[in-house]
Amino acid sequence: MTDQDFTFEEQVQGLIEQISAYIEHYHGGAVELDRIEGRTVFVRLGGACEDCPLSPATLQGWVAGTLRQFFPDIQVEEAEDLQTAD
Repeated sequence: MTDQDFTFEEQVQGLIEQISAYIEHYHGGAVELDRIEGRTVFVRLGGACEDCPLSPATLQGWVAGTLRQFFPDIQVEEAEDLQTAD
């Protein structure tokens, strides 16, 4: 199979899973795909990345930087938690 056999979404998901495996193994954190809207990829940071002061660097450096090596025209954003009113 080649990259052309997979959709853009599948390629992004697979790459994020590989990035997350590295972050989980070496740093105890995690990253997961939340959604894709056009060419903007929304991810969630978890594990040790939650509330970590270096999480912006992880998001922009590792996650966005790696994704842009393969997809130079995408934007990567952290997904916002939806607050529900009680």
